[in-house]
This record gives sequence, C-alpha cells and structure tokens, in this order.
Amino acid sequence: MTNADEPVAVVGAGLAGLSCAVALHRAGIAVQIFEAGDGVGGRVRSDHVDGFTLDRGFQVALTAYPELHRQLDMTALDLRAFDPGALVWRDGRGSVVGDPFRRPSTTLSTATAPIGSVFDKARIAVLRHRLRRVHPVRLLQGPDTSTRVALADAGFSDTIIERFFRPLVGGIQLDPELTDSRRMFDVIFRMLADGDSAVPAAGMQAIPDQLAAQLPAGCIHFGARVTRTSARSVTIDGSNEIKAAAVVVATDGPTAAHLLGLRDVGSKSVGAVCFAAPEAPIDSKLVVLDGTGRGPVLNVAVMSNVAPTYAPAGRHLVVAALPGQVGKGIEHDARAQLRGWWGSAVDGWEHLRTYRIVHGQPTQRPPFNPRRPVRVDDGRFVCGDHRDTASIQGAMFSGRRCGMEVVAAIGHTGEHG
Repeated sequence: MTNADEPVAVVGAGLAGLSCAVALHRAGIAVQIFEAGDGVGGRVRSDHVDGFTLDRGFQVALTAYPELHRQLDMTALDLRAFDPGALVWRDGRGSVVGDPFRRPSTTLSTATAPIGSVFDKARIAVLRHRLRRVHPVRLLQGPDTSTRVALADAGFSDTIIERFFRPLVGGIQLDPELTDSRRMFDVIFRMLADGDSAVPAAGMQAIPDQLAAQLPAGCIHFGARVTRTSARSVTIDGSNEIKAAAVVVATDGPTAAHLLGLRDVGSKSVGAVCFAAPEAPIDSKLVVLDGTGRGPVLNVAVMSNVAPTYAPAGRHLVVAALPGQVGKGIEHDARAQLRGWWGSAVDGWEHLRTYRIVHGQPTQRPPFNPRRPVRVDDGRFVCGDHRDTASIQGAMFSGRRCGMEVVAAIGHTGEHG
C-alpha cells in the first residue's frame, strides 16, 4: 500500500506531534518530524533568562491527567506541586479557599472567605462529589451549555461565579467570560479534585523534552516550515518536496486549518508577564485569584515558592496571567494592578519578559465535541488539542490516538523500543 522505505512525516514537534511520533516509533514505523521553530514543545516551552525559568505563559500540569502517566516517567519530571485551592485577593487581603477534603486545615478559612454564601460553598462540595462519581469520558458526553449557564443552573450565585469561578476557570481555560463548554469545565474541576497542579523542577519544557528523548536521534528537523501537504508528501519552505508513507499535521488549530483546508476552530489568547522580585509578596504555594472581577490579571503565581528551581537563590519569580489580553500595555496594566494588591514594592520588581500568545487554546463552545476525527477525507491525518480537549491531556491523547490510526492504516512491523 505504501513504500516501506518512506517514513511517516509529522508536521510539528508539539506535544501532539511528539506523542504521535512516539506511538509510531514503538510500532516499528520510521518517522520524521518537521518543526518550523527551534525546539520541541509547541506552546509548551520554557525559556531561561538571567537564571530564571520562564514557561511561555502560565502553564501547569494536572497530575490526574492519565496520559501523563501513560507516556511519561513522572518521577523523572521531579514535579513541584501547588497547594490545592487558591488565595482569592480582594479588599487588600487574600482569603484562602482550599479543598477541605484534601487539606482539612483550610476548612475554617474557606468557610469564612468572602467569595459567596455558605450555600455557595456547600454547592462546591456537592459539585465536587457529583463530578468525582462520573468517569471523565462520560463527563465529556453529558448535556452541554456554557460554563456560566451551568454554574447558574447549579444554584451558584453571581458573587461566587465572579469572585471564584471566573478567575479560576478563566486562568485555566483562558475563558474569562465562561462561555466555553461546561463539559470541559466538568473535566477540569474533576482533575483538580483528583490530583495536583504542578510544574517540573526544570520547567514545563521537561515534558516535551522527555517525549523527544524517546525518539531516534536525528528524526526531528528544526527550522523546517511546511508550506504544503498531500497524503504522501510534505513541502518545506515552498520548494523542497519530501515523500512520505503518510502525513500527519500536528500543529495548532489555525495552522492545521490552513494546511488541511479545514474550518478554523478559533483561538483564545493569553498574555503573561514575568517579574523578578527581591522578596516574595506572599509565602504560600497557592495560586492567587483576582476576586474583584476587574482584572485584567486573573491569576498570579509566585513560581519560586512552588519550585525554587525557577529562580536564583535569594530572588523570586512572580508570573501574572492575563487571559484575552495581548496588547502592548499589558506589562503596565499588570504592574498597576499588582501595585494595588502589594504596594509600592511592585515598582521595584524587574520585568523579565512578557509573552503575548495569540493562540493559547482553541475555543470549545457548546455543543463541544471532544473527540474529532484524526483522518481527513483525502488520506492525510491530523492531531492536536483542537481534535480532543484543549489541554495537555488532549494534545498527548490526540497524538497517540492519531499514531495508532496511522499504524492501522499503513501496517507495522511490531512493537519495539
């Protein structure tokens, strides 16, 4: 059916492309990855600036994601976990909203936090219990509406939606208005209840690096921008055509739509501003949520509290996330907001880098189909978080699922590696 001497061509070395390539390699199929950038990871990348480790945007790994355990050596990642819950900042102080089921010591602070009524907080416990009783796959198949409507229908007040769910979900799903699918919200909330939010000690880059290390040397080509694809070839930089046994487009949604002629799934943007501080503004490992509803910063993390390896000794890394904000003024806006929280000391923080990520995640408006086909009608293949869920789990699962489908389509010589 195909020329066995030709490898499968994978376009993109993000999590989906790497996961697909690993599945192919383990099945005994030769693979070549063509990546336009200068390293692996796609949107999951880390930079090193003046001794600080900066993830490109505020990113975390949810340890309850099953695909992490299937594809990675979790011990080798040396994960550093946030404390469960959040510190909601309002009226000049932070209120701990914890998970009393996992941290009973946070029961009193959670009960008294000014984020909503006692009935709202009881409803969080009910929601947690209900979601943990249902398999995540079934959660993705349930009735669908927007997250905001689903929360209101569950009886949550506007107060707790604005002060707690909006900054929490807005930060994770880049959805400040809570217009995306409640199916994805249900899964994320379940994952937060089941496991930790964490980062590798070496930065989020450690995740794609570990996937890439499972592949043969020399199979990833950087600076190779694919401009055209067919079912049996890819064209690099408009002129260099390379034959392939099969072609997998494993790019982000907008690029995949362009290369494959598919409908664009839409984009959710995010800005992130990284500061170096001589002293940490808080001493906890909790993410800080904007409880005012004004923003534009929705959440802040003192990454050096969570992972001391992210900053040089005696200094601290503060990262502010601004979902939906990619304009020129986000550094100024972030600093002004944090000055209102923590005073004039913020003026002395050194600006390390600002990230403006136009495509941070694909949109997931209801009705949301979490498992889209990975084979295009003309024989090409596609994977990415836009084919499953907009998450690390979705990208890695999509890649592995696509790899298995390619194996079934072209045949294989048996598991190895």
